[in-house]
Amino acid sequence: MGELLAWIEDSALGVAVRESGVWTYGLINLTHILGVASLFGSVLILDLRLLGAWRSVALAALARPAVPIATAGFLVAATSGICLLATNATEYLGNAFFYIKFPAIALAIGNVLVLNTMPAWKARNTRPPSPREEVWLAVAGGISLLCWLTAVAAGRLIGYW
Repeated sequence: MGELLAWIEDSALGVAVRESGVWTYGLINLTHILGVASLFGSVLILDLRLLGAWRSVALAALARPAVPIATAGFLVAATSGICLLATNATEYLGNAFFYIKFPAIALAIGNVLVLNTMPAWKARNTRPPSPREEVWLAVAGGISLLCWLTAVAAGRLIGYW
């Protein structure tokens, strides 16, 4: 892992971000926070709906704006996160929260892939889910919420240890 992090840090991206000054790093960090906020805010309302909140709101009506915003937020957070990581990647060696954050993100993405195969999710625009399907959607929502909360918390805690 150390060799990979050293390679990332020594990459052209790492050098460019480090040499561009404190304002660039600050703007990248702000962009990362905005991406995470967009991702997590969208995921939060969607996951709470999958867990049973706001049953009077159709899943399709909530998913229609939430999914693209979450996707865009993830892409912004991932892109800016790569830039932040490249600046001082080797400093994260031995940081337990670093090793928690990325598996949590991987599990969350895997959960999204599983959700997208569920018949109830695929049919959300044409019919409401059956009671049994609601259980499976709730499981997916709970896993998602747990994974993203873990990733966000670990990401914040990385800077303190």
